[in-house]
Amino acid sequence: MSGTSEGPTPTADLIRSAVTERHIDTSPRTSPRTYAGVPPSASVSAVSPPGASPCAGASPGSYAPAETPLGTLDTPESPLDTPESPLDTPESISDTPESIPGISESVPDAALVPPAGTSTSPGAFRAAFGAAPLPMAVVDREGLVVTANDSLGALCGTGSGALVGRIAADLVDLASDARTWHAYREVLRGRQARLRCTRRLKHPDGHSLWVQVTVAPLPAQEEAVLLSIADISARRELQARLRHLQMHDPVTRLPNRTLFFERLSSALEAEAYEEGGTGRIGLCYLDLDGFKAVNDTLGHRVGDRLLAAVAERLTRCADEAGYARGATPLVARLGGDEFALLVEDSTGTDQLADLAESVLKSLQAPFDLSGQRLSVSASIGVVERRAAGTSATHLMQAADTTLYWAKADGKGRWTLFDPERNAHRMTRQALSSTLRAAIDRNEFALEYQPLVGMEDGGVRGVEALVRWNHPQFGTLTPNRFIGLAEEDGSIVQLGRWVLATACRQARRWQLDHPDAAPIFVSVNVAVRQVWDSDLVADVAEILAETGLAPHLLQLELTESAVMGSAGRPLQALQSLSDMGVRIAIDDFGTGYSNLAYLSRLPVSVLKLDGSFVRGFQYEGPDGGAHPNPADEVIVEALIQLAHRLGLTVTAECVETASQATRLRGIGCDTGQGWLYSRPVAPDRISALLTASS
Repeated sequence: MSGTSEGPTPTADLIRSAVTERHIDTSPRTSPRTYAGVPPSASVSAVSPPGASPCAGASPGSYAPAETPLGTLDTPESPLDTPESPLDTPESISDTPESIPGISESVPDAALVPPAGTSTSPGAFRAAFGAAPLPMAVVDREGLVVTANDSLGALCGTGSGALVGRIAADLVDLASDARTWHAYREVLRGRQARLRCTRRLKHPDGHSLWVQVTVAPLPAQEEAVLLSIADISARRELQARLRHLQMHDPVTRLPNRTLFFERLSSALEAEAYEEGGTGRIGLCYLDLDGFKAVNDTLGHRVGDRLLAAVAERLTRCADEAGYARGATPLVARLGGDEFALLVEDSTGTDQLADLAESVLKSLQAPFDLSGQRLSVSASIGVVERRAAGTSATHLMQAADTTLYWAKADGKGRWTLFDPERNAHRMTRQALSSTLRAAIDRNEFALEYQPLVGMEDGGVRGVEALVRWNHPQFGTLTPNRFIGLAEEDGSIVQLGRWVLATACRQARRWQLDHPDAAPIFVSVNVAVRQVWDSDLVADVAEILAETGLAPHLLQLELTESAVMGSAGRPLQALQSLSDMGVRIAIDDFGTGYSNLAYLSRLPVSVLKLDGSFVRGFQYEGPDGGAHPNPADEVIVEALIQLAHRLGLTVTAECVETASQATRLRGIGCDTGQGWLYSRPVAPDRISALLTASS
């Protein structure tokens, strides 16, 4: 089925026959009193073996289907091609039909007697039967036509008399599927009240028509059933057109989201790929870059024209791919400016990559839309995998994720699904969804890294570093979850817990080691904590609760956060500084480095980023690594500037003695790094304080 549409498709293209098409044959098959050489007294099962499919020229005795339990009576139709309708589904109706008196000389006289209490003559009933516009026939219990009206004769292209003695099932193809045939025989035997089914027949003049066949029993004494046929071709065509409108996008005339997912689900069913083909499926999920701006500036009418023009180019790309590979991808509009190209039986990622490249190339040329010349690009997520074990939901999730990657990587490109990158994304999502609950479950802990004086090597303070003891992923460092906490706002709750825990621990060390010089504790603060909470009030409350002196608390903010501070953040920093709390700029030298602004901030400490300190990592003239003179010049200048502003300087990532020596020589105040200690548990800091006292 084509993935595109140029308008309503004729019924024959949208509706697949529910049964084998039948040419209505008017030649007599047997006499009214014999059925394939079997006397009238023979049972139905003997003269009509179950489930056979009649065909022109076949002998009546050629039926040989197996018994089938009664279920859906009509042959299933493709969900993509045939509209659902009460007329499409055969029914087994339990209500008892009204009594219809005999209507032919061949019917026993008892059938000519009108119902009690009426004065209508049997002749009137025969006249009504003959003049009825609905094709009808009386069929005996053996399945032979006893009499037929002129409407049925006209439908069959012959006189009504020529139908007498014919096998009724042949006229309307009731033996084409076993379930319908079984139900029909049950009605003939009187075991089922009624049969209703839909059939597609071919008239002798060549045209096809859809009919609804109803078989209902006459009163028991007549031992016959009434077969009636209603032409529903016009209704079926209307249903097909309505379904086409329902399943196609009115702007682009492409299959819409509903039809796309029907086709995708069908392609992922086991029988679709187990019988042949590559057993693989591919999807290009496309989104136009900046399409909203077109609607906002030029209006939705121009936007719709652009979508239609894009659809034409996508269809052209799909057709060209179909010529090269033998199967045309389905092109669908999923909504807004999102399109999809579905490749069934794909041959691998190369095929999908070629298709994505051709789509991007086709969209590069500007669009001329009624005097408007527009250029547009697209981002495409490409997924290709085995159909087995894949669901429509998982495939679309992968495509949507990959489309997001394509946009994040710069737009105007296609990106192939990467399982490892997706696993990382899933991990982020898992962490984000459990972060708030983890705070309540006390899954976080603090470790402390010493801040050491460069001159004497004594411990001046410690930096509190949070760890997440995750039950599934183990111990996680801040770089794994702090960004997530800032995104969802849980950083406020987590930051307050870190601040309170660190201050409480610092006060505990002070009480446990009264002979040692008190050390300060440094806590990282996210700028969102300043905006989304009253940081000043939180700090004052925590200091009052723990009894820690304000000058023993240092708050670290990144350079990018502090340098751009204005309004509330700047006021908060000033209030904290007035309270006596130390303010430090973390990772200094990697952000704005606005030195003029630095002089107006209430900052007391600069922490040099480790990238500068690594330039000092060498052991001497014969060492393998050599210093970068520029790093040393920059660091020395920053230290001198800080000292002139009354600030102290801490160097991060000090790992070797040579680094410490060089930093000490140019005046750095304190150092932090693995040379002195890794982040450790609180009791290890207690041991250091004991040793120094």
